[in-house]
Amino acid sequence: MWKTQWKWLVALTGGFLICYYLPVGTERFNQAAIESLELVKWYAREHVLLCLVPAFFIAGAIGVFVSRGAVMRYLGTKAKKWIAYLVASVSGSILAVCSCTILPLFAGIYKMGAGLGPASAFLYSGPAINIMAIVLTARVLGIELGIARAVGAVGLSIVIGVCMHLIFRREELEKARMAADFADAESGRPLWQNVLFIGSMIAILVFANLGKSEDSGALWTAFWRVKWYLTSLAALVLGFTLVRYHGMKWWKLVCVVIPVLVLAILFPDKPLLAFTAGFLGVGAFTSTEKEGELGNWFETSWDFAKKIMPLLLFGVLIAGLLLGRVGHEGLIPSEYVGKLVGGNSLLSNFFAAFAGAFMYFATLTEVPILEGLIGAGMGKGPALALLLAGPALSLPNMLVINCVMGSRKTVVFVSLVIFFSTLLGYLYGNW
Repeated sequence: MWKTQWKWLVALTGGFLICYYLPVGTERFNQAAIESLELVKWYAREHVLLCLVPAFFIAGAIGVFVSRGAVMRYLGTKAKKWIAYLVASVSGSILAVCSCTILPLFAGIYKMGAGLGPASAFLYSGPAINIMAIVLTARVLGIELGIARAVGAVGLSIVIGVCMHLIFRREELEKARMAADFADAESGRPLWQNVLFIGSMIAILVFANLGKSEDSGALWTAFWRVKWYLTSLAALVLGFTLVRYHGMKWWKLVCVVIPVLVLAILFPDKPLLAFTAGFLGVGAFTSTEKEGELGNWFETSWDFAKKIMPLLLFGVLIAGLLLGRVGHEGLIPSEYVGKLVGGNSLLSNFFAAFAGAFMYFATLTEVPILEGLIGAGMGKGPALALLLAGPALSLPNMLVINCVMGSRKTVVFVSLVIFFSTLLGYLYGNW
């Protein structure tokens, strides 16, 4: 009995001791608690509606409308390796989302039969190979660091994917054997219809989340100014495909569009209201479909939301408690972090990669953070290590990956990201 219950005993004892010795009342703990709540509030306002909700719908669409045979042909264990990793890295980098938004999409393709290697490459490439972030890095932190980040991120997405495949190759072979019956399975819908349908939602996700900073170029600023018009155009395409190819009644689409137009006209300076009304309307009408693809689409999307959202919010809360927000401290003093990332030693690179892996970085925020750290003495090597590990991982991200892949694969994936980020940072810093 002891062998089966000791884990519970250790967990309960540890939890009790943490509660018993909570430093409630001390200035640092109270401030850290406030920062954790502030970070959760900011995350809910800035990322849930704009990023996660569209990502859940996209993940649900992949699970319902994309055939398992198509996923396995391009990303499966028996797919040509160069095609699988090229598709994974390119499709991930096109999204240019944060480490949390990529998770529903990763879970969708992984559960549909994508090989562990290509799925891992996709999981890393989405947040790490962010074109705007790389351009901003070059403009603010220097062209050399920008190029190093671009080359390093693209290379790591493939290297990490290949390593995951090799480490778990026995499981991958078994997965390939069991999935052989699905290799030729096709959906009755033409490929171009699925591309138009899912592509319109990806366009909504990308355009709605276009960011702008003081160092953005003129072209990017121009895109940013018209991003909601581009989002609206993508939404029109989505509505057309829902009615024309997926059986939604036209009057339902009208009921979705009218509130969106009214809110857009009445509150032009608050586009998030119209954006939210659109997805709420689509969700409300698809949830009432008891049979057919639209009902399955909502159920699958809702299933992803139920499994992923609580873990993400809990992870953000803990990350805020430990590390605080940008410009605000958590339980771990920022001065300790600054001292440990100075110079270009192997230890400083490892600490930068390790700390970056557990911090939460919203898209583009890693650049001003690093600008301040470099000004305080951070070496160029640790800066690159943090750029390679930080955007791709976070504590909330790890909790969800563990739920999807299991603890062994999660530990290996996180360790590979930290190891190779440390290695490239050290080589770059001493080059």
